[in-house]
Amino acid sequence: MRVTRSGYWKIPSTRPSQLSAAAPGAGLELVREPAQAAALLHHPLRLRVLAALLEPDSATGVARRMNLPRQTVNYHVRELARARLLAPAGRRRRRRLFEQCYVATARGYLLSPELLGKLAADPSQVPDTLSAKYLLGLASKMQSELARSAELGAAAGKRLATLSINSELCFISPEQHAAFTEELQRAILEVTARHSSAFAKLDGSPAEGKPYRLVVGCYPIPPEKQEPSHPQTASNPRGAS
Repeated sequence: MRVTRSGYWKIPSTRPSQLSAAAPGAGLELVREPAQAAALLHHPLRLRVLAALLEPDSATGVARRMNLPRQTVNYHVRELARARLLAPAGRRRRRRLFEQCYVATARGYLLSPELLGKLAADPSQVPDTLSAKYLLGLASKMQSELARSAELGAAAGKRLATLSINSELCFISPEQHAAFTEELQRAILEVTARHSSAFAKLDGSPAEGKPYRLVVGCYPIPPEKQEPSHPQTASNPRGAS
């Protein structure tokens, strides 16, 4: 079994501000504004253009690399920049003209469950706590809570204390899986009892101390997903489908 320990999302020494306002081309950015999400998903070409600008380049350079009309790429670059998903990255001279370069504001993006409002996944609505749907709902709840905590911590100038353990393991029988689950649950309960305080008082009111949520999930690793081939986009100055 291989176990790796790191900051959340495998970013060592991650600052909370990186979750919502990452430096250009670095870290991970959480998309929480509906306008940003709409700009990103408005056209399938947007994701390809954003991926092409993980390193600084101009719209002309991206169009050349992707073999697409410059006007089409330039339109999508302007829209992504307006949505603050691309940041200016200086200018470069090409013959007698200067080209404006851009770079993606992060190396990866995450759509916040808050974008769905009341339709966001809620684990409390799934009765089977051993199902994949419950684990997905719990992951969605974690994402929302962590983003909110990171935002509050950044506003207060404090670093967010987190812990993550990422493990890869195999089971050769249902019995082995069941034994692992039982022993892991027992070990977690024992460690929790020794090194933490009660979450609530006997009357149900909040206990003293800073509350934390501990989540442990285990699921089958799916096979690697093959990237679909993208047909060349037809010439269109506005990139409309």
